[in-house]
Amino acid sequence: MRFGSKVLFDDVTTTFSAGRRYGLTGPNGAGKSTFMKLLTGEMPPQKGTVTRPAKQGVLRQDQFAFDQVRVIDVVVMGNGRLWGALEERDFLYAKPDITEADGMRLGELEGIVGEEDGYEAESQAAVLLQGLDIPDALHARRMGELQGGQKVRVLLAQALFGHPASLLLDEPTNHLDLDSIHWLRDVLQRYDGTLVVISHDRHFLNAVCTHIADIDYETIITYTGGYDDMVVAKTQIRSRLESENEQREKKIAQLNDFIQRFSAGTRSSQVQSRRKEVERLQTTDLARSNIQRPYIKFAMNRPSGRTALEFDGIAKAYGSLPVIPGFGAIISRGEKIVLVGRNGTGKTTLLKALLSDAPGCAPAPGHLDAGTMRWGHEVAIGYFPQDHTGEIQKGMTAADWLHQFDPDASRQDIHGLLGQMLFSGEEGLKPTEALSGGETARLLFCRIMLQKPNVLILDEPTNHLDLEAINALNVALQKFEGTVLLVTHDQDLMEEVGTRVWHFDRGRVTDVKGAYEEYAASLA
Repeated sequence: MRFGSKVLFDDVTTTFSAGRRYGLTGPNGAGKSTFMKLLTGEMPPQKGTVTRPAKQGVLRQDQFAFDQVRVIDVVVMGNGRLWGALEERDFLYAKPDITEADGMRLGELEGIVGEEDGYEAESQAAVLLQGLDIPDALHARRMGELQGGQKVRVLLAQALFGHPASLLLDEPTNHLDLDSIHWLRDVLQRYDGTLVVISHDRHFLNAVCTHIADIDYETIITYTGGYDDMVVAKTQIRSRLESENEQREKKIAQLNDFIQRFSAGTRSSQVQSRRKEVERLQTTDLARSNIQRPYIKFAMNRPSGRTALEFDGIAKAYGSLPVIPGFGAIISRGEKIVLVGRNGTGKTTLLKALLSDAPGCAPAPGHLDAGTMRWGHEVAIGYFPQDHTGEIQKGMTAADWLHQFDPDASRQDIHGLLGQMLFSGEEGLKPTEALSGGETARLLFCRIMLQKPNVLILDEPTNHLDLEAINALNVALQKFEGTVLLVTHDQDLMEEVGTRVWHFDRGRVTDVKGAYEEYAASLA
């Protein structure tokens, strides 16, 4: 598959075997979602064939396709054979007069329903929905009545329903909280078909996958083990491949030098043979790794006071529903606090309440019902919102948008910072309205690095980042000497960055001093 001159993968022959669970990896733009569409049949390959089982579960990306359908029915539709039989059966039973042929057909349809466990379908679908935190009260509602994150979980239940022979999941952990991720991990570990999953969650890939299929060097290389095992093996393979490429280029340079020096002389036969050798070496472009690693470093203009923030009685309700119940805490300079809990329990609400009267932020009294807060001396805040909508002004280039946050910075500094976050060369001149989700996230990090704050408030910063960028963020946060408030469902970030945990559960916030692992151990 290629787009214009860009080759995603060429002449790939690979088999995904039953009983194995494959993580499909590669940086943003490598072709993971495209390859997944080839596997599902949504897109035909430009060359070659794909053989797939008759029954496969696919995580659909269109959240609006089923808006008029009941939630429980959307899940059952995951088994196409069963759903077709149920629809036809209902149609025949609704006829005022049933013919003998109709009766025969109804017998066949009942047989299909029985073979596909159709009489247990709704109860099995309900179990899947409950595991993904979709309460019973929503099962008979229309999909259009659900929030975006809930729709994604229903579509995930649809893919899992009916025990398909293969399961193809593109970013299944997006919009899932940690409890739902753990539930999904346990379900997939028990799944005995062929799983192919795209994820940017290293911890999830390590826990679920028996193999990694990595898209790089214009091909797909399969490694045994989880993501970390692949990184070790790939480093060795990359060294060998790039060494071969280097030797090949060196050989071509030597041959071209000989041709240039002697082409006008008497050694024409030797020159001709070397030309043929160059042609042989250049018959294919040298495949190069498409891995790109951003460089994230959070520096501070100056440290904050010893106490970064002190607040008491912070409360926020939506109508009659209390979300933050009057919470208070003292945050010392250098603490890295991880906010954990199921979706909808108030993590983002608390961050917005704290930011409603924060230095350098626009006042937002509507985000706070009650409570007092006192930000520390010299506090400067860098904020990464969960919802990027409207964060980046349209009608500008990426470089111009960034420059307005430090007009004194030189153009060279701005483009250097953009280059660190993989906006190389002319990509820094890209119109802001054309930015992808991943590019928007990287540009927001550029803003934070330019402002050099001493307090970072990061709400789901990994949602649009690939594994390379998440690893870079992890290292940068560990090295940052300031204060961090972090909402994330990435377990590696929680474990390796956090020094304190705020746990949100049913309208209550529990403050646990110590690393995430200590908090997790206290729950066991």
